[in-house]
Formats: sequence, structure tokens, C-alpha cells
Amino acid sequence: MTYLQGKVALVTGGSRGIGAAVARRLAAEGAEVAITYARAQDRAEQVVAEIEASGGRARAIRADNRDAGAVKAAVDSVVSARERIDILVNNAGIFETGLIDEITAEDFDRMVDVNLRAVFIASSRAARAMGQGGRIITTGSTLAVRVPWPGIGLYAMTKAALVGLTKAMARDLGPRGITANIVHPGSTDTEMNPASGEHADQQLGLMAIPRFGRPEDVADLVAWLAGPTAASVTGAEFTIDGGANA
Repeated sequence: MTYLQGKVALVTGGSRGIGAAVARRLAAEGAEVAITYARAQDRAEQVVAEIEASGGRARAIRADNRDAGAVKAAVDSVVSARERIDILVNNAGIFETGLIDEITAEDFDRMVDVNLRAVFIASSRAARAMGQGGRIITTGSTLAVRVPWPGIGLYAMTKAALVGLTKAMARDLGPRGITANIVHPGSTDTEMNPASGEHADQQLGLMAIPRFGRPEDVADLVAWLAGPTAASVTGAEFTIDGGANA
């Protein structure tokens, strides 16, 4: 039985990697899924085609997370089509490196705009159209908790800030029966961080279970948080990193 049957979901950054896996998983459980993409229209359309080929319903919306108006418009488009939104997965993000004495104010603004401000905008907009049982799930990072190497402080900062935002949303929206949670993936085999990449061995050395995760591992956890059995789970952090932060 598909436990998300009839639900309406939006997954930001759903054209590849973890976002694409989440979109497929939610659709497999019966949700009607919209995904956003910034540039890779062909990849987004491929995800939509795969979902539809499996009997699901999906569509792609162009929306760069750095464009606040585009983020609002993406949420509004979903709400307008179905008069509500039940599940928001804040997944879109960027990863850039640089030492604290090298990064610029422009670097700071870009990372904050995409990784933090857009999550606030999308969540605020979606919450207005959510009813009892609404779900807001955000992709964080194990780097929100631990910064094991130099040069990743700005990224870690944005992901750590999402923890505070998530807990605040849980308090603000809990009386309406809406939950807010954050999932912290560790090293996950995606185009952004392939298991065969040049820094893979360094990452494996941190893990209790020395293997990269799969995007589907994260998607399974997100799908559970989106479902009815997680109704009392809110304001929580979930780490899925092979024990790297243990």
C-alpha cells in the first residue's frame, strides 16, 4: 500500500543526486511530486519521465535557489495547481570551498542565499498552504556538526544554521500538526561527491562503516519522515553517515 497516496510534494533540487532519489521515492509511495531545477532541464525532465513511466505523477519547475522570487513562484505554482502542499523537501544546495581568510563577501552571500535563505523562503511560503499532517524536511549535512577539514567552514555554517531554523519551525508549526525535521547525509555517492573521487579515501577513513551511502538511503529516511508513522517526530536531526560523526 502506498502511504503517501494523494499527497502533494515539492522537492527542490530534484534533478539529480539525493533530490532525484527523494522525488522517485515519494512518487513510488503515491505522492504527486514537483521538482525544481536551476539549469539542468534535461536531467529534470528525465526524472519526471522515469516517475511517469512507473505510473506516478510529476512535473519540473525551473527555479534557481538564489532567486527569491523564483523560489516563491515554485511553491505558489504547486499550491495553485492543487490548492495545497503537503510535503516540502528543501534539498537544493551548493558546495563551495575556501579558507576563511580567502573567501569573499560575495562567496558568503551566494552560499547563504542558496543554502539558507531559500530554505526559509520556501518553508515560509509552503507552511501557509499546509494543513494538519504537513511535512517540512530539509537536507542538512554531517558538516553541520563536525568540520573535519579546512576550507569547508562556510558550507558548514549554512548547514548548521538550518538546524536552528528547523527547530524553530517545529515550534512555530507544531500547533497546526505540521512537522519539521532535518536529515544530515554524510558522504553519499553522487556527482557532487563520487565514491571514486580523489577525496574518497579521506572520507572513508572517518567512517565506522567504510562505504559511501547511496542517495536511495537518504530518500528512504525522507519518505518515512513524510509519512503518517512519523507524525510525532519534529524538530529532530537524523544523521545517515556510516558513523563518520560517531
